[in-house]
Amino acid sequence: MALEWGVAALVLLTAILHASWNAVVKSSGDQLLTLTLVFGTGAVVAGAAMPLVEAPARAAWPYLALSVIVHGLYALFLLLSYRFGDLSHVYPIARGLAPLLVALLSAMLAGEVPSPFQTAALFLVSLAIASLAFGQGWSAREDVKPVVFALATGILIGTYTFLDGQGARHAGSSSSYIAWLIFINGMPLVVASLCLRRGRIAHFLRTQGRVGLIAGLISALGYTIVIWAMSRSAMALVASLRETSVIFGALIGAVLLGEPFGRRRVLAAAVVAAGVMMLSLTA
Repeated sequence: MALEWGVAALVLLTAILHASWNAVVKSSGDQLLTLTLVFGTGAVVAGAAMPLVEAPARAAWPYLALSVIVHGLYALFLLLSYRFGDLSHVYPIARGLAPLLVALLSAMLAGEVPSPFQTAALFLVSLAIASLAFGQGWSAREDVKPVVFALATGILIGTYTFLDGQGARHAGSSSSYIAWLIFINGMPLVVASLCLRRGRIAHFLRTQGRVGLIAGLISALGYTIVIWAMSRSAMALVASLRETSVIFGALIGAVLLGEPFGRRRVLAAAVVAAGVMMLSLTA
């Protein structure tokens, strides 16, 4: 399934959106409430859209149920990653594992076997992204924690990306799968925040609610585009193009958040972009 240029342009837009809302979560004073508002905003939008679409076909429900569980674990490990690590450190690790994992799962379970050239490009993308995180080495034991949490996050990203790509294909309509998924995904974090942050919610909404709301809207829009694209094109190619978000994540971390190793990380991110172009041109 080829990756059309129009689809590629939309997926590239989602990379910018994704890096942006992750930067909002990382820089927030309360990351749990910010991530809850991001997911919760998406749930409200999806809930409003649900009466306009049919329920996903029965064949899609196993994928939907598993995806909700994996997304919940993803949220947990993402928060742990940002608690202990820089955006430009943990974000490339987490996002970098996804293309390779999606490619492996797609080849084994969906019959989407990449060509040798595409396989080389996938490895180039993944290795370049990994170099963004590991190039400076581990200078202290504290450096291990964010890497471990980011690795777990990356595995979960690759898993739910594959599940959602398959779920959208089995749902009968990608829009129905998207609406139900985003709506259900918001519920666990809302419950967790009500239990753990009940006394802080009102103050948070007054002081940071607008930023979190915008982040939630762009998150929902971005993932809607990604799932739609995976229903039309090879999942590994869509996932790889989306992971160019590490370029924007590295830039945001270095320029706006003042994190170290900015120049080297941006340079390595350019290698990621080159690998993605190889995928797009040979798909």
